[in-house]
Amino acid sequence: MTRNHKMLLAFTVAAAMVSAPALAQKAKPQAKPEKTEHKTEHKAEKKKSSTSSKVAAVNPSGSAQPVLLGQFGDWGAYTASPGGRKVCFALAKPTKAVTDPPNRPRDPTYMFISTRPAEKVINEVSVVLGYGLKPSSDAQMEVSGAKFAMYTQNDGAWIKNAAEENRLLEGLRKGADATVHGESTRGTKTTDVYGLKGLTQALERVGQECR
Repeated sequence: MTRNHKMLLAFTVAAAMVSAPALAQKAKPQAKPEKTEHKTEHKAEKKKSSTSSKVAAVNPSGSAQPVLLGQFGDWGAYTASPGGRKVCFALAKPTKAVTDPPNRPRDPTYMFISTRPAEKVINEVSVVLGYGLKPSSDAQMEVSGAKFAMYTQNDGAWIKNAAEENRLLEGLRKGADATVHGESTRGTKTTDVYGLKGLTQALERVGQECR
């Protein structure tokens, strides 16, 4: 996926979070990020806003805006067409989020599993941790007794060994919850727990929409 398309997809997922009251109700309130916490991240957000405006101009019908296909337990299924390229994804917010030291401010956090037919990508697992991650560090996801290393870039994380993604997905489908560990550029360590109820149904709906 190109850098611009990643930016558009991130904007689309963020928009889905804002427009999903069911997810918002489940989310634990988070502190407002300090202005000094993410100077570089705020610059990135400005770029995202600029990019999203261009998308809206190209697609006046609002196709970049996500459409909720259904809410299944902890997970929502969505579709959108950022940049005119159809994507579908399942999305959830953590049911529990802890920082060490305690109560460090963060931007919204979420896990999403995306399918992008134009790129022949099916069920790619991604996590946004809500802060700039420590450079050259790995995040980690634990599910169903297995641990998976995740490579990081800015505030996002993806499975490090692509050959393990199917095993990760199997664990997510069968497990009760998944735990994600990360470390910020400031050395703040985080632990986010995601409920997995309804994920299988959400992925089935995603698969129906994006074949």
